[in-house]
Amino acid sequence: MIQSIIIGTGHYLPKKIIKNEYFLNCEFYNKKGLKINKSNKEIIDKFKDITEIEERRYVEKNVLNSDIATIAAKRALINSNIYKEEIDYIISAHNYGDINPDSFQSDFVPSISAKVKNKLKIKNNKCRPYDMVFGCPGWIEGMILADQLLTSKYAKNILVIGSETLSNVIDPYDKNSMIFSDGAGAVVLSAINIKNEKFGIISYDSQCNNNDELYYLSNGPSVNSDYNKSLINIKMNGRKIYEYALTEMPNMLKNLLDKTNFHLNDIKKILIHQANAKMDYAILNRLLKLYNYHLDNDFNKKIMPMTIQKFGNSSVATIPTILDLILKKKISYHRINPGDVILMASLGAGMNINCMIYRFQNKQNKLIKI
Repeated sequence: MIQSIIIGTGHYLPKKIIKNEYFLNCEFYNKKGLKINKSNKEIIDKFKDITEIEERRYVEKNVLNSDIATIAAKRALINSNIYKEEIDYIISAHNYGDINPDSFQSDFVPSISAKVKNKLKIKNNKCRPYDMVFGCPGWIEGMILADQLLTSKYAKNILVIGSETLSNVIDPYDKNSMIFSDGAGAVVLSAINIKNEKFGIISYDSQCNNNDELYYLSNGPSVNSDYNKSLINIKMNGRKIYEYALTEMPNMLKNLLDKTNFHLNDIKKILIHQANAKMDYAILNRLLKLYNYHLDNDFNKKIMPMTIQKFGNSSVATIPTILDLILKKKISYHRINPGDVILMASLGAGMNINCMIYRFQNKQNKLIKI
């Protein structure tokens, strides 16, 4: 049986750390374009209470999205021991392409995936570069596409990357800008023949509500009418996103588990996209209630690794970054062992949501590459 197996992982986190104190000297405006009549400390303290974010990572000025995507990809390739010319597809998830550091305009031509292929110096003209623009769930959706290509025998090895430099598309006058950060994560997926047992990507689901939900997260002008440095600024309706997430995501997760005959008790880790700690805890709590369980702080800490406190929301890079950190034993108290089943889930612009069940192979299983 051909199965899609992760054989290598890598990530990149910028070295530039932006602590909450950085925003003490900012001017924040509300949606009506009026200056918020509260102290910045009060705004920042409330922000931290809700999101738990203490700091985030920003790239240096001249570092592009395709640059950090390439670093993460290179690290995943090294970890996989796959020769780069054996890669059949590069699937690059992102939302803004490369952002010009002077004009702050998005550049999608050529595509990020094509730029990554060029920067990796891959000569194979049968290595196809695909870009996945699907909101924050883009990396999981890239994994879904990769699985379909691998199990259909259209490919043997696929590089799936999630990367973003959101620090270049934030409105400096919008308090929501404190959420966003930069980073990149990548995996190499390979078609592996494993007899008798099911490992790797087990199952997945996606849901796209693009009607009234379409503009819960979008681009727009600054809340400060005097700011015209960029017209591309992330805008989000946090309340609507929160309500949507709690309504839709727990049911999707349970339905996927039911469909594949798994129970929540079978899941060792839940790797969830992290934009807001309060929202993630609430999603987990709703999921537990569907099983007539109650949220327990110890259980929460064991099953759902949280990195938002130090890394912020790096969009498509969040989940592959967490996965790489755990596999390389760089997150305290979190380990993934042979045979473990994990659940990955994300939501974002669209609104789009998706989830995936992945089972790590036992050591005794012989991997036979296709």
